[in-house]
Amino acid sequence: MPYEWPPLVPGDPEAIARRVAAVLEDAWQRLAVKQREVIVRLAADSRAPYTVAALEEFKRAIRDFRRRVDQEAQQFVQRQLTHLYEEGGRQAAESLGTTFTWTTFHRDALQSLAADSYADFLRRSEEAERMASQFYRAVRQVARREVPILTTGNVTAKQTAKNLAARLATEHRLTHVVYRNGARVPVRAWAEAATLAKSAVAYNAGTLNRTRESGVEYVEIFDGIGCGWTSHQDPDKASGTVRSIAEAADWPISHPRCRRAFGPRPDVRDSV
Repeated sequence: MPYEWPPLVPGDPEAIARRVAAVLEDAWQRLAVKQREVIVRLAADSRAPYTVAALEEFKRAIRDFRRRVDQEAQQFVQRQLTHLYEEGGRQAAESLGTTFTWTTFHRDALQSLAADSYADFLRRSEEAERMASQFYRAVRQVARREVPILTTGNVTAKQTAKNLAARLATEHRLTHVVYRNGARVPVRAWAEAATLAKSAVAYNAGTLNRTRESGVEYVEIFDGIGCGWTSHQDPDKASGTVRSIAEAADWPISHPRCRRAFGPRPDVRDSV
C-alpha cells in the first residue's frame, strides 16, 4: 500500500533528525514485515505460488526503502542544509557587524556540501539494501535448488521447507543493519546520527565561510567541556580554544552528535 510523508520543512536539527529517522524506520519495518510473510509462506511450502508472490512483494519493499532514502536525502540536502548553512552564515555576519548574502562563493560551498551529504546517505543505506537483497537471493536459491534436492531423501517436502525457513530467518535478521565491520545498528539510529552530523557540519560551514569571507583568520571554539578536537577522547580539548579557519574547516565536528560551534575572532591576527 502506498504511503507518503509530508514534505520536509526546515527547522530545528533535532526535530528534523527525528523525522528523517522515523520515515526510514517506517520503510525498514515494512520491509521486515514483508520478510516475515516470505518466511511464513516458505515454511508452508517453498514451491507454492504464494511464496513467489510474497517474495516479489519483498522485492518491491526493497525498492520502496531505496526510494524513501533517496527522497529524504534529497529533501534534507536541498532544504535543511541550505537553511542551516544560511543560519550559520548569518550568525557569523551578525557577530562581525555585517550581513549574509548568497554570493557565488557560498552557493558553490553549499553545492559541494550537499553533494557529499547526499552521497553519504546513499552509502549508509547500501548496507541495509545489501542485507535485504541477500535474503531475497537466498530464498530464490532455496526454492529453485535446495528443496528439490533435499526432498529426494527421507525428509518430507513440508519438513524441509520448515527447516529451510527457520534457517533463513536466523541467518537474515532485519532487526539491525549489520555493517561490514560487524557493527549492528538500527536504521533509526544511523539515520538520526547521520542527519545530526550533517546538520552540524552545514551550520558550521556557513559560519566558517562567512568568517573567512570577511578576512578573519581565527575562530573561538564552543564545545562540550570534555570533547576532544579530533575525537571525543582526544586529549587536545576543543572548548575555549582559538583555532585557525583552516583547522576548524578540517574538524567542523569531532564525533556523531557533536555540538561544536565557532565564533569569529577578528581581534586575533597572529598565530596562537
